[in-house]
Order: sequence, then C-alpha cells, then structure tokens
Amino acid sequence: MNTLLIIDMQNAWLNNPAQPCFDSAGVVDRINHAARRIRAQGGQVIFVQHADADTGIGSAPWQVIPALEQAATDSTVQKLAGDSFAATDLAAQLAASATTTLYISGFATEFCIDTAVRAAASRGLQVVVLSDAHTTADRPHLAAPAIIAHHNWVWSGLPVPADSSLAVRTTAEAFPA
Repeated sequence: MNTLLIIDMQNAWLNNPAQPCFDSAGVVDRINHAARRIRAQGGQVIFVQHADADTGIGSAPWQVIPALEQAATDSTVQKLAGDSFAATDLAAQLAASATTTLYISGFATEFCIDTAVRAAASRGLQVVVLSDAHTTADRPHLAAPAIIAHHNWVWSGLPVPADSSLAVRTTAEAFPA
C-alpha cells in the first residue's frame, strides 16, 4: 500500500508572518494533489502534528492549516519531537496498513522532513520524497530555496539499507495528472 505523510503543516508554522515559508501556496496545492491521488488508489494519508509548549494539542496553532484537504479516512499522529517515529504509533500504523511505499511531504525541510526521511529509510520502507511538496522558512545562515535544494540533493544520494530505497521525485513525476 502507498501512504502519504503530511508532516507539521500546522497554523503555528505555516501561518507565521514573521517567518514565511517558501512557496507555501504551491506546496499546499501539490500536497493536496498527492493526497487526492493516494486516496483514489486506495492508499492512506497520515497527518503528523507537532506539539510543544507553545503549540498545545488541540490549540488553534496546533491545527492543520485549513488549505489542506482532509478526509474522514485520513489518520493522524501526534508527536513531541522532530522524529515522526519517536514515541508515536506511526510505525504501527504503517505496519497495520502494510505500507510499502511512503511518500513524504510537509514542513520543515531541514528538521522534521529530513528526520522522517532518514528514519523511514532505516525501517525498510520504500521512501519517496516529494521534492516540491516540502517547505521551510529562511534561516539566518541560508535562504529557504537553498535549504530545500540542498536536502533534495542529499537525499538523492543518501545510502540506505539494502531492504529500503530512497527516491526524490516531483509531485508530477510521482502522481501524473
């Protein structure tokens, strides 16, 4: 089964005028396209939501941004660390659905997306990073487009265990219209 992870696309980070995310409208459109295609294929969509001292579970900042389409069949994972697998039921959800290919999208490229990519590949999954469906904000040392390009490049050549694979594809390549 194919599964799409949508990581940390929450009000706290995507609706923060002090740190706007790169191409957020385009990223949202591409994530919605991927989610519609996954659902149409009988796959699953999992929204991962980060909580911390400023973003409590259930609070307005914790909510998934309204621009993302959510279906009643989608599931959620609540996390308290950068790793979507750490102290969550994500691995159990993927095992229960017999996920073989895991598509990864969301926020923030250099933190939670990078960690999810590496953690998933180390667990024997076939991982596909949607190269144009993850985002971040400018950082003091590097602009967001450079952060995104750098990570897409790293993931393209990252060695993974023999029972895993890691590919970097645009949303259009992974889910042709």
